[in-house]
Amino acid sequence: MAIETGLKGKVVIVTGAAAGIGRATAACFAREGARVAAWDVADAQAAAVVEELKAAGGDAIFRAVNVTDAADVDRAVEEVAAAWGRVDVLVNNAGIMRDGLLVKWKESALAGRMGDDQFESVIDVNLKGPFLCARAVVPHMIKAGGGVILNASSVVGLYGNFGQTNYVASKAGIVGMTKVWARELARHHIRVNAVAPGFIATDMVRQMPEKVLDAMVSKTPLGRLGQPEEIGNVYLWLASDAAAYVTGAVISVDGGFVAGT
Repeated sequence: MAIETGLKGKVVIVTGAAAGIGRATAACFAREGARVAAWDVADAQAAAVVEELKAAGGDAIFRAVNVTDAADVDRAVEEVAAAWGRVDVLVNNAGIMRDGLLVKWKESALAGRMGDDQFESVIDVNLKGPFLCARAVVPHMIKAGGGVILNASSVVGLYGNFGQTNYVASKAGIVGMTKVWARELARHHIRVNAVAPGFIATDMVRQMPEKVLDAMVSKTPLGRLGQPEEIGNVYLWLASDAAAYVTGAVISVDGGFVAGT
């Protein structure tokens, strides 16, 4: 029996929607007939994304949004609400990586360390960004009688990873915020969940050294990288009526990676 998602006509904001998991997620919602506000830090892909989403079956708008800028986020949310009257789903997908060791020690001397900007830029996008976006959309969801917030964590936020102090801290923080918001917002009929992807075939992951990627695949029981659409489909389910009793959950979508470690 086909699952009725109940998403036709719903208003969905997807951050980081120009490429990778975000773009695939936006397409998943468009195929269900949702109205998708695709956000990204730059608008070079705006026309292509809107065309793709409309062709998939949904209505779509694109806006360049800096999720670390509170005023920009607030304005963007108000524009969505003005255009479509409501905000039903927020997918906090935007994220960056700036990998590096906490300290580099070579020949009995300090050879380098993770810089302040290297740490703060990742926290700003990956953790502060979802905070600002959720803070802006929640009043609209309360007025509408409910909604869904979905946050991008990562399997490395659950078990740690070499050379990713900043990224792991941001993704572990997402898990904590998700659980807090699930408790705070349930009385307003707002569900909040997180997805923890494993290693997915995106441009960001492909930038990792080949040896590192091969090692990660070898540790994944399913023996391959995930596809962006496989994450988008989980977001879709979590936003749907089929997941109406799911809140405060963190779902690993990792081909068994955590189980295999």
